[in-house]
This record gives sequence, structure tokens and C-alpha cells, in this order.
Amino acid sequence: MNGEAHLSDLSLRLLGRPYADLDPDECRVIAAIANRQLISRDAADLDDAEATFGARLSDKVAAVGGSWSFIILFTAVLLGWMLLNSDVLARWGMAFDPYPFIFLNLMLSTLAAVQAPIIMMSQNRAAAKDRIAAGLDYEINLRAELEIMRLHEKVDQLTEAVKALKVQP
Repeated sequence: MNGEAHLSDLSLRLLGRPYADLDPDECRVIAAIANRQLISRDAADLDDAEATFGARLSDKVAAVGGSWSFIILFTAVLLGWMLLNSDVLARWGMAFDPYPFIFLNLMLSTLAAVQAPIIMMSQNRAAAKDRIAAGLDYEINLRAELEIMRLHEKVDQLTEAVKALKVQP
């Protein structure tokens, strides 16, 4: 039996549809079963291989911006800025951003305007990783289900063979 006919026979037997009618995930599963190959892959490895420099950078910026160390450091910088400009430098008339801290507000607005799209890019990338992982999970679950069906068929055949041997005198 040639390769295409074997795949079609296998897909008809296991999924009830010809190989040509299967979606790409199902085709990969049937081909892996026919060739006795592993199908599991790491979604992170697949996505990281296709990641651009900007995508990796957005992940790192989002990871830093969403950490406790960033929040603590950022709070310390803000408090230091306000203390420096309202008390320490103000005594000598050298405050570069006196109360109401207009320059600080500008910097915070700029940071928010830049950081928000970067975080959204990272979230979009995380969603894409999740879709890849879901597709891989589907393939693995389908393969496991089909292999269990094949094992049931073999056990049924063995049961019939044992019954036939018991009937013989």
C-alpha cells in the first residue's frame, strides 16, 4: 500500500473522513501515527524562533514594567524627585521642577504613552503563543484519542483470537 493510500485508509478508519478532507492539524496527526513519530513540540520554542527583535524587546519591557522591583524603584524615584524639588533644592532657589511638578507630569505621561503600546504588543504576542499552544494541545489530544482507539481495536482482535482458540478442540 503506497503512502497516500495508507494515510487515507488510516484517516477513514480512525476519523471517518478521507485524508484529503482533514484540516492541517489532523493531517499532521495521521502522518505522525502512520510514521510512528512523536508529535509533541514546545510552543515556546516554536514562537521564539519566529520572534523579531521588537517582539522580544516588548516582552522584556513588559516583564520589567510589571515587576515589583520596577514599582518600588519607580515609587522611590518619584518620591525622591518630589522631595528634592519641594524641599532640598527649593531652599536655595534651585528647584528645576517646583510644585506642581509640571515636568514630572510630562515625563509620566510620556512614559505611559510609550509603555502602554509596548505592553499591548507583548500581550498580543502572549495571545499568539497561547493559540500555538492550544493547537499543539489539540494535536496531542487527538493523537492520544486515536491511539487509544487503535489499542481498543487490537485488544478486540486479540479477544476474538483467544475465543477462536478456546473453541477449537
